[in-house]
Amino acid sequence: MDSFLVSGPSSLKGRVKISGSKNSALPIIFSALLTGDKCEISNVPDLADIKSAGDILSYCGKKCSFFSGKFSCEEKSPIKTEAPYDMVRKMRASALIAGPMLARFSKVKFALPGGCAIGVRPIDIHLDAFSKMGAKVTFEGGYVIMETKGLKPAKINFKFPSVGATENVMMAAALVKGETVIYNAAREPEISDLAQVLNKMGAQVEGAGEEVIRISGKTQLNGFSHEIIHDRIEAGTFLIAACALKSPIEIYGAKKEHLSILFRKLKLSGAQFEEFEDKILVKPPQKIKPVSISTGPYPLFPTDLQAQWMAYMTLAEGNCKIKENIFENRFMHAAELMRMGAKIELKGGEAKIFGPVNLSAAPVMASDLRAGAALIIAAMAAQGKSLIKRVYHIDRGYEKIEEKLFSMGADIKRIKE
Repeated sequence: MDSFLVSGPSSLKGRVKISGSKNSALPIIFSALLTGDKCEISNVPDLADIKSAGDILSYCGKKCSFFSGKFSCEEKSPIKTEAPYDMVRKMRASALIAGPMLARFSKVKFALPGGCAIGVRPIDIHLDAFSKMGAKVTFEGGYVIMETKGLKPAKINFKFPSVGATENVMMAAALVKGETVIYNAAREPEISDLAQVLNKMGAQVEGAGEEVIRISGKTQLNGFSHEIIHDRIEAGTFLIAACALKSPIEIYGAKKEHLSILFRKLKLSGAQFEEFEDKILVKPPQKIKPVSISTGPYPLFPTDLQAQWMAYMTLAEGNCKIKENIFENRFMHAAELMRMGAKIELKGGEAKIFGPVNLSAAPVMASDLRAGAALIIAAMAAQGKSLIKRVYHIDRGYEKIEEKLFSMGADIKRIKE
């Protein structure tokens, strides 16, 4: 397992280009299972999860290639309608094979998915929706097995606006003749990106980005060519890092409208921004003000930026609170930040941060993807050399983050083990 060695305190300067969105690329890659035609996707980030998705498609019978941000696949052999545990265990998004497989081949078998250890994250919302569309769901030896004599359009009301379930149902419905309606749908920009792809394939998706999505499906879909949107969570991570290190930087590829609440919170903390056609100039605060947040589904504060915000708030001139409403285990980074000198009190789904503190270097461990990003921010702000272990979590969601930070002046390097 590789580690990062970070020497602080650091400051950043210059510019950073935001990579393509992992959370957009993954469902779009799996949507290629809806057709036998060639599919081409550009601006794809070079990440471990992207490789895992390509491995699953290759196992299922697709011929895939991924080079220099371009992912393509075409069908060269009969498709296997299953995904084994050894592949699925690496990431939760592998459950997204279910919708395309079920719609096109009327059956699918996949292991219950893995990913970051930040909570139970059940897929019951996915399975309930497929049941409403006519699938029979059974469980056997840690696998989900679904079969149908033919999916039918349905009206589906989610109990929670799950991103994965919204994507899964959208993909399945695109290949089911008739209109499927999703109520309480997820509204993230990645949903809109997937909708564009499904429309290119021949389906008709309306309302993406809103609470109600209508999908008019077709009995056959064609291939597509598409450029992935930029990663708003990576952009948010660099925005927070720049403010934490009081470093004015230029960020290319970030869309302010995808991060409206983060910009509002950063402004309350004392930051300012100058927006241009192709970049955002960060003007960090001279004195960081404490700002409380409460996570929630888009467009509320993203849970994927909660850990980074906690690291930032340890440096604020005062106290604040963080309420985590999405995942029950998403404060595991708090203990690691406290090893570096942070003063944090946890009670249920709420954390109270007492600032400011002078962070000091320590050996720490990334418990999940976003926790790892928070530890990098803290390590760059801390005095001394910090060793961050288990950076494979970070590699799942950030494309060459240590190279980007190093090019901007941070003292960070990868230690191979």
